[in-house]
Amino acid sequence: MAFIAYSSNGSTPFQKLLGHNEKVMDSWNNLGGELEKDGFLSAELKEQVRRTLAQGNGCVYCKAKGKPDEKQYDEKIAVSVGFAQAFLTSKGQTSPTVVNVLKEYFSDEEISELIAFICFTTASQYFGALMQLEEVKGSYR
Repeated sequence: MAFIAYSSNGSTPFQKLLGHNEKVMDSWNNLGGELEKDGFLSAELKEQVRRTLAQGNGCVYCKAKGKPDEKQYDEKIAVSVGFAQAFLTSKGQTSPTVVNVLKEYFSDEEISELIAFICFTTASQYFGALMQLEEVKGSYR
């Protein structure tokens, strides 16, 4: 249970916590929906990155979908997950060597999308962690 009451706005526990300010909840959901879908990067790649970040960002609710699934990995997913792990370890101060690996595998558009996704996802997961949001079966985000 989170440490504040759920609002009546939203359809998931996460949204109900953001729903105390409905405009923020709606904007957050819209941005999240845009970032999560296929773009320059696949939705599956981003889901594996999200799962990786969930393991290190402290949100029990965000871990509910499980750990990254290595069976889903291709070369780009492996590099993206590795970058997410480096981000978690360095708290955003990734070394030029790590950044150069990204440049070997991704276009500027893909790098921009990946980093925007990582930053937004981290913010979401920090929100859940700070709110002490716990796992709820059958409900995510």
